[in-house]
Amino acid sequence: MKIAFFELEGWEESVIKEKFAGHDLFLSSVKLDELSLPEQRDFDIISVFVGSQVTPKVLGEFPNLRLVATRSTGYDHVDVAACAARGVTVAYVPGYGDNTVAEFAFSLVLNLTRKTYQGINRIKETGSFSLEGLRGTDLKGKTIGVVGTGRIGKEVIKIANGFGMRVVAFDPHPDAAFATAMQFEYLPLDNLLGAADIITLHCPLIAETMHLINQGNIGRIKRGSYLVNTARGGIVETAALVTALEQGILAGVAMDVIEEEGETKDELTFLTKKHPKEDELMTVLKNHVLMKMPNVLITPHMAFDSQEALGCILGTTTLNIQGFIDGKPVNVVKP
Repeated sequence: MKIAFFELEGWEESVIKEKFAGHDLFLSSVKLDELSLPEQRDFDIISVFVGSQVTPKVLGEFPNLRLVATRSTGYDHVDVAACAARGVTVAYVPGYGDNTVAEFAFSLVLNLTRKTYQGINRIKETGSFSLEGLRGTDLKGKTIGVVGTGRIGKEVIKIANGFGMRVVAFDPHPDAAFATAMQFEYLPLDNLLGAADIITLHCPLIAETMHLINQGNIGRIKRGSYLVNTARGGIVETAALVTALEQGILAGVAMDVIEEEGETKDELTFLTKKHPKEDELMTVLKNHVLMKMPNVLITPHMAFDSQEALGCILGTTTLNIQGFIDGKPVNVVKP
């Protein structure tokens, strides 16, 4: 079969060549979209990452195409309906790096509670070994509130048990068997907010979780607690976060994601919009306020980014492609 991989970083090529020895391979670091099409277009299978756009027009350029294998959990960059109309199967990566994100979340927890970043920064910037203002707090015996007990949330709970923490959780679909095995309890969200010394978010951003933490319930958070968000920025209302920090409700916050993240990363794009919305502008400004607060840590959406997690993505993708070749497709996206 003729198989094309787009948006490769380079390290994947040896794996791909080994897995698909005997097949006609096309390996490219370039994304695939309507403005970036390869000269060769007789592929049976193409694999893309999230930077590509598989639109109806793109599909029309590949007459022999039978499978689109995206190396991601999300597949909104692939027009699934158009693929179905063309008889093209779409496969995806249902999950990867659950422990990867969980470990990163705990690295943020430790940075907040033991002020690791501040200590390192003090020495690098001033050369001072003073301990003033760097006293931390132990995790053992503290209560951690895990919001969302899917794959990542479950890994967080396992790690928390290792630290000797008391675990409480909130999820609209509780896993009673897992709660019994891991010896934690589910609570209503308001009760969790009031009980937890550390709140960590691991739920998807859907209509029901948009601004799950907001001005209406931010005051219910236990005073002096910490909030960690490695899920999606929109789960937390930025204005509520600023309020909680200014009023001392939260002792600190660590975020790998922020509301309107794309706008904050690319302010020039935001400023060139013809009709910028006032609420979007306020969010951007408040994000800048958060960035300057000493008790706020913001990382650039990197929780997922480990070599092992990316290897898992590639491994699942090669299984998806091989399954399709063998006539036993797996991880297929339903139209």
